[in-house]
Amino acid sequence: MRIELEKRAGASRFYSIASPLIALMLTLICGAILFAALGKDPLQALYLFFIDPLREEWSLHELAIKAGPLIMIGAGLSICYRAGNWNIGAEGQFIFGGIVGSFLPVVFYGWNSPLVLPLMLVMGMIGGAAYAAIPAFLKTRFNTNEILTSLMLVYIAQLFLDWLVRGPWRNPEGQNFPETRLFDASAILGPIWPESGRAHWGFALAIIAAVLLWFMMEFTMRGYQVKVLGQSARAGRFAGFSSSGMVWFSMLLSGALAGLAGIAEVSGAINQLRPSISPGYGFTAIIVAFLGRLNPLGAIISGLILALTYLGGEAAQLSLGVSDKVTRLFQGLLLFFVLSCDTLILYKIRLVGARAAQLVKGE
Repeated sequence: MRIELEKRAGASRFYSIASPLIALMLTLICGAILFAALGKDPLQALYLFFIDPLREEWSLHELAIKAGPLIMIGAGLSICYRAGNWNIGAEGQFIFGGIVGSFLPVVFYGWNSPLVLPLMLVMGMIGGAAYAAIPAFLKTRFNTNEILTSLMLVYIAQLFLDWLVRGPWRNPEGQNFPETRLFDASAILGPIWPESGRAHWGFALAIIAAVLLWFMMEFTMRGYQVKVLGQSARAGRFAGFSSSGMVWFSMLLSGALAGLAGIAEVSGAINQLRPSISPGYGFTAIIVAFLGRLNPLGAIISGLILALTYLGGEAAQLSLGVSDKVTRLFQGLLLFFVLSCDTLILYKIRLVGARAAQLVKGE
């Protein structure tokens, strides 16, 4: 006996829409079981994860800070995945965008100009896109698997950042701590509502980016090309669309948005470079993209949900004394159930007997 997946004739529209909600409910159930196994109150733990961060104004600001990069990266990855290109290295592109965007306030420290911040944002986008161009080139030139190359480049970016802040970019007045100088006021992405919290304009940029990408997908020829080539590269070539051109477009677009998210995080929330500038936003944004049904507008909602797990995880660590790995486990469970639900919507499981399998193989 063996198990096979047989493609369904037509996927239910209801279950296609409900799939993220089903995945979220299954994640909550498994999370409750997990906390019970750890000897913690499941209801209190889930309350800390998903309700407590919404109760106070300051925590809503923190939620916006966490959600901004998730939304921006997730929206870009949605386009990339819809086009059939699997950029798994957004974390590295996020880091590299933060590095390149920080060049001006670190190397030209003290340069005060209204041009500094816009240039930083543009340079961050260029840095992220340039880093994403490496797996794009390898795929189009050598047919290299972009999953592996983009993922391996993440660790290079992390090590490069660590070398910079411990070496040539280390703050000469920082008492030997591995960090750069604090950015000048002209290089800081300011808060949206300074009097009430520290949520910065990176969140607004993320919302704008998601809306613009949705408009592109729904009302432009480029969006139509993404859909066609993502569903069938062969059909796209018959229509005159370039598969290699779409690889470059989708990878550069997702890399640029990851880079923009990186410099927005560094400039808006941290105000300097450190050995680590991300708690894993680039990897979590993969879940954001799939939970949002590979729709840029869906990435807004799913980004807020995943941002809750970061804040809730911190609250659970303080109140319940659980490990920070619980947050990663929650996020992993969510991705697992999203992909599992989508698979069962498109395919049905069939048990094939040994004799039947031999006949099918013989035919």
